Amino acid sequence: MIGIIGGTGLYKIDGFSNVVSKDVDTPYGKPSAEVVVGTLAGKKVAFLPRHGSNHEILPSEINYRANIWALKSVGVRRVISVSAVGSLRDEIRPGDLAVPAQYFDWTRGRRASTFFGEGIVAHISTAEPSCPALGATLRECSADGNVSMHFSKTYGCVEGPRLGTRAESLFLRQIGCDLVGMTNIPEAFLAREAQLCYCTIAVATDYDCWLDDPSMHASVEKVIELYHKNIGRVQSILMSLVGRDIDSHPCQCRASLDFALMTKESSLSDGQKKILAFLKEK
Repeated sequence: MIGIIGGTGLYKIDGFSNVVSKDVDTPYGKPSAEVVVGTLAGKKVAFLPRHGSNHEILPSEINYRANIWALKSVGVRRVISVSAVGSLRDEIRPGDLAVPAQYFDWTRGRRASTFFGEGIVAHISTAEPSCPALGATLRECSADGNVSMHFSKTYGCVEGPRLGTRAESLFLRQIGCDLVGMTNIPEAFLAREAQLCYCTIAVATDYDCWLDDPSMHASVEKVIELYHKNIGRVQSILMSLVGRDIDSHPCQCRASLDFALMTKESSLSDGQKKILAFLKEK
């Protein structure tokens, strides 16, 4: 099943039918909202609004572990994140869609960023953090639907909730980031720890603040306006994606724990074994 995590401005999915809301408990507390499971394009799909149903949760307050756990617990094995971002490149214009292949963590360590620790040691590879199978399928959706998208981009994740300084924006550009946002880390890495495929559809809403012209700098008003103008194209891509055979493209996301565990399972408590078994579930 595909799970969709909705970012700023995306709190429900158009075209959902047979909708059931699931109040999920996890070992890490409650997710951002109830997980909504329904039918989209003839397929079962789950949806979770990242910031809560009324956008009441700051990026640093999001219970990322609970969100990923909750989605997996209802049967999700592939996650599509929809996120508003700032563009750090001239060619990614406000209103454009982009798919990151890489993520750069510029948060401040305030977010619970792993399912491991407290007696369980594992080290997953995040050399290629975005699922190549989902990325390839999104390329097909883009081409077939004549929806222009940028691919192979790098998303720099900042702490927030403030919008960045110009110095920060220029720094992220200099080190190779193409997009800047506040929410895809640790979300992408937790998905990999849970052996879920993960990919982002990023909606560029502004040029952040690296341009000389102050009128082009990011503001909440611009973010909301551009996001709403382009959410229809995102919905069409999602509809196309859900109806496709993603298994035709290879990936190793669901084998990410095969050689990552350092701790002997025999030394784990029953509770730790349950957590590990859930994460390892294919």
